[in-house]
Amino acid sequence: MRYGRVAPWLFVLPTIVGLALFRIGPIVAAFLVSFTRWNVISSPQWQGLANYRELMSSEIFWRVLKNTVVFSVTYVPGVMVCGLFLAILVNTKLKGITFFRGLYYLPVITSTVAIGVVWSWILSPRFGALPRILNNLGVMNVPSFLGDSRYALLTLVVVYIWKMSGYHMILFLAGLQNIPEVYYEAAKIDGATPWQLLRHVTLPLLSTTTFFIMIIALIQSLQTFDLTFAMTEGGPNNASATLSFFTYVNAFVHFRMGYAASMAFVLFLIVGSITLANFWARKYWVSTLD
Repeated sequence: MRYGRVAPWLFVLPTIVGLALFRIGPIVAAFLVSFTRWNVISSPQWQGLANYRELMSSEIFWRVLKNTVVFSVTYVPGVMVCGLFLAILVNTKLKGITFFRGLYYLPVITSTVAIGVVWSWILSPRFGALPRILNNLGVMNVPSFLGDSRYALLTLVVVYIWKMSGYHMILFLAGLQNIPEVYYEAAKIDGATPWQLLRHVTLPLLSTTTFFIMIIALIQSLQTFDLTFAMTEGGPNNASATLSFFTYVNAFVHFRMGYAASMAFVLFLIVGSITLANFWARKYWVSTLD
């Protein structure tokens, strides 16, 4: 009897130890570091809420926070629409459709740094393919997509949507294939058009999948770092820097670990608050087949 009570804990013990050592432990340690002044070399010096006060009074922080909000607001609906569009395109039983599913998914598994380098070449104002195409079409004075503060952030959004649409396509495709065909057959008998099928059948019955994808896309948008590092390094003049990238800069470039940790916890609070708000609001628009 005693062994029967202990055995389940022995099976989950490795997971619990790993969670405590590699997840909860670092989170608690980073939270404590956020109240210190630490440059990695010397010992941490406790300074209370000084890092958070500096954040609230920093003009650069508020600009970076604004960039993060703009990135999320444009990326989330953009990648969801593109992912749903691709999922509808490949949700057929045509011969060879698996090839196109794999083709659309290919950017997801491609190195983000490699994608950033290639797109930087494509968008280069001197020898890039896109400026040359626009010039041949009669468009003169093509802007520097990565060097102009007006376009750098939105350019990153477009490239990130291009990279991640295939991932969300797979999720939407799974949701589409879970919808019973009988709903479409009944709607077609009533004379529903393709647009009406999408609006009144597909989207309502896909709301659970849409909610999940929205949460995933939101977290992705708030944690983006590698594409920014590869393409703009936050420039020009912090115009494309987001909170994740700015946290990295302060931690591993300026070695202000306490300041970076406080910024990371601000990001944590933002992600947690938005996620909780979405879970609270889902009861008003998420429906199930039940």
